[in-house]
Amino acid sequence: MVTLDDLSKEAHAHLAGVAHGEGLDALNAALIGLAVHASVANLDTDAIERFSALALDAGASGAQVHDVLVLVSGLGVHTLMEGSRRVARLLAARADPAFGAPLDSRRSALWEQYVGSSGYWDAMENEAPGFLEALLRQSPEAFQAFFQYCAVPWKSAALSRASKELISIAVDATPNHRYLPGLRLHLKNAIALGVGGAAILEALAIAAAVPAHPGVGRAV
Repeated sequence: MVTLDDLSKEAHAHLAGVAHGEGLDALNAALIGLAVHASVANLDTDAIERFSALALDAGASGAQVHDVLVLVSGLGVHTLMEGSRRVARLLAARADPAFGAPLDSRRSALWEQYVGSSGYWDAMENEAPGFLEALLRQSPEAFQAFFQYCAVPWKSAALSRASKELISIAVDATPNHRYLPGLRLHLKNAIALGVGGAAILEALAIAAAVPAHPGVGRAV
């Protein structure tokens, strides 16, 4: 079982030698607060409104606030990242014809279009080995949708790349989620962008304070 202590140790290991830097400003703190409470693992509707208001009061635009929601909604891909690989292993062990054979022309074309040989996706492959191929072999439609949907918030200029990485770190570190592969990936990305240790640790502290999922009684 992954504990909150495991998350903290992982973060501190990556931050060894990283400059402390500046902490979070009020805007980014509010946006991270919104993210961790809006994630599907927490979904605290009252907190979504509260932190949205705090972000707007801190100077966020409506586009920035909504970009947080679009970014965090992609948390569902972790279901694919962990589930697809495991189902693929089971099917391969049972000699399912979808596995072992070369990719067909449709799947080969999709792989070349979205992955190719650029090396951009190597970091994901390191954290979730075999995920992309497992997804492609089982569902070309989901493979294509994964790239198209997950790319949306990263193409937007409303939030800085550093802010998006801090949000992703926090969401992956919430007590109700604790997803170490994602945490490691986004820690490395944030550090490469020059984000200091202070901001990362503050983002983790915001995540750690999130209470248990309150449940959603009705749509308002």
